[in-house]
Amino acid sequence: MTAFGRNQTTMNLRGLHTLQTLFSTILKIFLIFACLHLSVAADPNLDIILISDVNWEQLNPARGDKSPKAGTLWGDRKGMAPTGFLVKFVDGFSSPPHIHNVTYRGLVIDGQIHNDDPSAEKMWMPSGSFWTQPAGEVHITAVKGDNNLAYIEIDRGPYLVRPTEESFDNGERPVNVDESNIVWIEQIEASLAYLWGKPQGSHIYGVLIKLPAGLSTKISNHGAIFHAVVIKGLLQYRVSETKFKNLLPGSYFNAKKDSVHNVLINTAAESIIYVRTNGKLDITH
Repeated sequence: MTAFGRNQTTMNLRGLHTLQTLFSTILKIFLIFACLHLSVAADPNLDIILISDVNWEQLNPARGDKSPKAGTLWGDRKGMAPTGFLVKFVDGFSSPPHIHNVTYRGLVIDGQIHNDDPSAEKMWMPSGSFWTQPAGEVHITAVKGDNNLAYIEIDRGPYLVRPTEESFDNGERPVNVDESNIVWIEQIEASLAYLWGKPQGSHIYGVLIKLPAGLSTKISNHGAIFHAVVIKGLLQYRVSETKFKNLLPGSYFNAKKDSVHNVLINTAAESIIYVRTNGKLDITH
């Protein structure tokens, strides 16, 4: 072989090696970005339930078709664990006097709800209102409106309906707070309304977060517990760099450890979410 032929073969081999190196580098970069995308889009510590995907069943099967519908968001209301679930009522529903074996908290999401002693004058609570019902206390629940939806939360289960003959006094007293009487603490990015518990240390507490229209923000949770339910408005939740999920009232998201939630209020109206957590919350751009 001539010197020219050997030189040409060497150049071809070098060129092939360069192309192989280039393709290998491109493949590595592609795999890195693919893994990063998957880590955002498929976070194993994140759970999102849209209101359209909630599974409904009878809240009190003993009442048959007259029973409100219940949709569990987290926990197990038939078991012993803390639980959060939605309750959907038909217009004009009014329960007979009854008690529950456990104390529960409630937030009105849609419609108007009255929850009080059987002889009490009706106090119709609109969306954003909050109430508590002590275990053992006789009460009724009534609603009005085309769509009636509430979020109910218990610290332990099971959640049961019992007759008035089994009533007892557990030392607690009911609370009914109309939406207009919620006390908001204004901050730079959002307003907060603490509803129950102690927002210090590792204590569990419940808080409303009001996010103004047009806001793009991050909600950072520094606790091991985080459950969030949309109460008002439309929350756009970022699940990847280019993808959002639209969370209408009644939709839910959670995280099992320290977490950051990127949300956008891309509407003309503010949004309100309820959060149950045991850690500090930071709300930033």
